[in-house]
Amino acid sequence: MAEYQVRPATPQDATVIALIYNQGIEDRLATLETELRTPEERHQWLSARSPRHPVIVAETTEPGTTEPKTTSNGPPTFQAGLAGPATTVPATTAAILGWGSLNPFSARSAYGFVADFSVYVERGWRGKGVGRVLLARLIELGREHGYHKLVLSAFPFNRPGVALYERLGFRTVGIYHEQGRLDGQWVDTLIMEKLL
Repeated sequence: MAEYQVRPATPQDATVIALIYNQGIEDRLATLETELRTPEERHQWLSARSPRHPVIVAETTEPGTTEPKTTSNGPPTFQAGLAGPATTVPATTAAILGWGSLNPFSARSAYGFVADFSVYVERGWRGKGVGRVLLARLIELGREHGYHKLVLSAFPFNRPGVALYERLGFRTVGIYHEQGRLDGQWVDTLIMEKLL
């Protein structure tokens, strides 16, 4: 298995973060978001982050890290391949294979010790430990920033993602039935949490 390094994201990572996020949007496995992102939008998003809501990237310098899959692995009932920016990660000396972030759960001050999180992995690197490395670091960062709990909403059909969350100590606490619509279909989401 390849070795990965995790580091804080920089403004120069915005293009690759957008590309990897767009793959997740297209594949309909990890988000109810449907609008593709641009590098400019992700650059602004990175610039607006507070220190308590860090963004990280996982990368490797091993050869052969820039050969992503170009097909979707989303559920067959959903349409992937939306028109938009190219979704191939560019070749670099150190290839960014995924990104993660701690996000505000709510603007209400009572929720100041709860964070939501995001983890997205480049298509060709899913199932190879990148997501685990990113999520493990986000859990560490959650503790370092004084959070009491991390929460997430996941699709029940994203079995690899749910299995990862469970392996790292998250538990399902409920289901939002028909929480959103993707490609004309209602989608349920699992609600999961981990006390830190």
